[in-house]
Amino acid sequence: MTIGVIDARYGDASATPPPWAAVERLLTDAQLYWIITVRADGRPHAVPLVGVWQDGAFVFCTGSEEQKQRNLDVNAHVAVTTGSTGANGWDSGKDVVVEGTAVRVTDADALRTLATAWFVKYGDDWRFDVRGQEFVELSNSGGSTAGGAWVYRVVPDKVIAFGDEHGQTTYRF
Repeated sequence: MTIGVIDARYGDASATPPPWAAVERLLTDAQLYWIITVRADGRPHAVPLVGVWQDGAFVFCTGSEEQKQRNLDVNAHVAVTTGSTGANGWDSGKDVVVEGTAVRVTDADALRTLATAWFVKYGDDWRFDVRGQEFVELSNSGGSTAGGAWVYRVVPDKVIAFGDEHGQTTYRF
């Protein structure tokens, strides 16, 4: 069982850490995420994207010519964020950061399972088929993936949850 540890420097040390299941639910239910990759020259690159939380990992896709793919070619370490803190005031809601390494998914059966997960979550807005080792978009949501999209899985090394009374809680894997 994954247990969170509150960082007393950034919150109430007597608060109860959010249960991992609640944090995982936020990751599963989020409609939009932000991914931060590192450019070859060391500068950060942050963009919004859709994805799925599947079997304890965040999964996303990118066109082979997109900036985030070029960044992953050099450095596969990423941070993925989602959350609502600040939407109704800075002291409400939760934000979550997943840190890990993006590993390409190439197995056709795994890709088909993930394409189904995208469809279940987003419907026809993000409908994919599998061609070889990549997604092919059947919808119109991401025109830049017309040539195919590579799929990546980020198994967390660390997850940090921010917000509510707990401040900052860290989960390590």
